[in-house]
Amino acid sequence: MARSRATSVVLFALMLSIAGTAHARTVYRCVRDGTVSLSTAPEPGSRCTAKQIDDNAASVPNLFGTGESVSGVLYERTQDGKTVYGTRKLPGAVKVLSFTVPAPPGEPAHVGLGRVSPPRLDRYPKQFRAASKATGVDEAWLRAIAHAESDYDAAALSPKGAQGVMQLMPETSRDYGVVDPYSQDESIMAGARHMRVLMRRYRNDMTLVAAAYNAGIGTVTRYGGVPPYAETQAYVAKVQALYGSYRAALAKPSAKPRALSSP
Repeated sequence: MARSRATSVVLFALMLSIAGTAHARTVYRCVRDGTVSLSTAPEPGSRCTAKQIDDNAASVPNLFGTGESVSGVLYERTQDGKTVYGTRKLPGAVKVLSFTVPAPPGEPAHVGLGRVSPPRLDRYPKQFRAASKATGVDEAWLRAIAHAESDYDAAALSPKGAQGVMQLMPETSRDYGVVDPYSQDESIMAGARHMRVLMRRYRNDMTLVAAAYNAGIGTVTRYGGVPPYAETQAYVAKVQALYGSYRAALAKPSAKPRALSSP
């Protein structure tokens, strides 16, 4: 396959060009420590899911599941006596080329609600306390995100496919082992675990955490901070306002206060 085609971001066609004349090919989406990589064979040490790619498809899908463009490096390595291509630098891997997978058309996946209503501590109290205790993420912050994302609607489904109380995209849900994305227990716990990953990545800069939850890590990286999307900027401001409200509500005598802590 010509390098010009590879640099035109048909990444998976390049990765699988050695596979012969098959009309459908398999790419493995692998997750390790909260990061996603793609490979032509399961990665040692990662949890991998096989994805079928149709050679005749009109466009190549973005299997990273971010909702925005992704840039990275394609590596070649030998595994079990075979040549394997992947986007994670594993021992013995050699760089083949840099790539960019374009974003799907449309706006960021998560859309915050247009109004800020009063705190609702009656919604899933056991689940939020358990998720906060398990992950170290402040319950007030988790509630602010849930309030902005779904208004606590366990059956919520966004136009972009985000699901449940925490409005997780299907790929993100699978990364955290969610079986039923509409289960409030699973959604809240997975959302808290995802939030912990974001807090570690951004060193507890909660402005960047909120921006990444809304627009994706790749977009925050590309713009070096909160992206210039009106939706994301409004979302960040809304979550911060809700966080203040929930901290105050949880600090009342009838509620147990929780401080924001490092995960």
